[in-house]
Amino acid sequence: MEKNLTSSSVLRTIIYFALPYLLSYFLQTLYGMADLFIVGQFYGVDSITAVANGSQVLHMLTVIIVGLAMGTTVAIGRAVGGRRLEDAAHAIGNTITLFMIVAVVFTAGLLCFVRPIVLLIGTPEQAIAGSIRYLTICFIGIPFITAYNIISSIFRGMGDSKSPMYFIGIACMGNIVLDYFFIGAMQLGPAGAALGTTLSQTFSVIIALISMMKRKTGIHLKKTDFRPNKKVMWQILRVGFPVAVQDGCIQIAFIIITVIANHRGLNDAAAVGIVEKMISAIFIIPSSMLATVSALSAQNIGAGKHDRASQTLKYATIITTGYGLIMTVLIELTGKNLVGLFTTDTVVVLLGTQYLSGYIIDSIFAGVHFSFSGYFAAYEKSYIGFIHNIIAIVLVRVPGSYLASKMFPDTLFPMGLAAPAGSLLSVLICIGAYLWMKKKGTYGERKISLDKM
Repeated sequence: MEKNLTSSSVLRTIIYFALPYLLSYFLQTLYGMADLFIVGQFYGVDSITAVANGSQVLHMLTVIIVGLAMGTTVAIGRAVGGRRLEDAAHAIGNTITLFMIVAVVFTAGLLCFVRPIVLLIGTPEQAIAGSIRYLTICFIGIPFITAYNIISSIFRGMGDSKSPMYFIGIACMGNIVLDYFFIGAMQLGPAGAALGTTLSQTFSVIIALISMMKRKTGIHLKKTDFRPNKKVMWQILRVGFPVAVQDGCIQIAFIIITVIANHRGLNDAAAVGIVEKMISAIFIIPSSMLATVSALSAQNIGAGKHDRASQTLKYATIITTGYGLIMTVLIELTGKNLVGLFTTDTVVVLLGTQYLSGYIIDSIFAGVHFSFSGYFAAYEKSYIGFIHNIIAIVLVRVPGSYLASKMFPDTLFPMGLAAPAGSLLSVLICIGAYLWMKKKGTYGERKISLDKM
């Protein structure tokens, strides 16, 4: 059955929902880290760079799909919170139809432009062939990446964050085993990493589909639920599209930073690629709060409990800020050893440690604006998250990284600082938007009819 998130302690509910999602996010991040780690055990810097560059592009695609699926989580969450199970069925059916189209378009389009994409991001010449092989195989697996994420969004909208954790756990363990087989035993290099990722994701989706068909949720799907409905699809896209564009722009910014690093040379490219993977793992709590706050707030908004939605935001920001402070101290003390797990190249380790030392400060601020973005999305105002991220990217992250690269050619530390500077600007914009909207009576404890907005 669906899980009601509109009663009991707000803090306890956040922890109940967030912990499985947190583990899911960590396991999904472990995918890319496992690929990079295992490739580094058998191959040199060129293969590490190929996997790092390729997985960066794949990650951008994944977060776009996850962003679109946020609309599904919110639509189902509000329907479940208001006990409108027929509306939830309409949202699920239309989500499946919509994302089938998205998967086909993405797969066909990206397979036609693999080489131009690899060249566009400035991949060093030694890593071009490996990056092309890696991305070609991963792009073939896009339907399965899409399927996993929409199934997960449906479960989370119903208040269940545990099932997606089990699915990704299965995929992650399979990926590690297959990586050692394809990369180590079969000596397939970056292509082996891509095969491991794609095949394990396929198996995970099969398990998820079987679980979904057998699950008793109280929501009954009919053929008519799969028929495109303009109102339902608009509700999904109104939330999901701005989040997808926002997350896509963030990833484009990361890729631009990767391009800047690539032009500095193979060692800088490998160092930045390694740290980006580490950051994905370190940021599991901040990143998980976007989905947690949106799902919990959506159900409470659907039930008319706007005060609980505000409390969810409050506790989420406290949790993420505290986590960020702790992680900053720990990483500053252990960064060199952590980077050294991925490569024995002393130059890459030094550069990676410099970049990580500046970047890790972002863990203090990122979770705050992720939490606000989730809250805005639950109120179907995800465009606010889009606005603050675009402003931060255009005014701080990208130009800051470029200027730091030019002004400090011998160290990556200043480039790393561009991330926390951008997040700090996002936090200030989010707080300003929240206070202004609250003053206008759009948010807060007063019950309002948001479904008609």
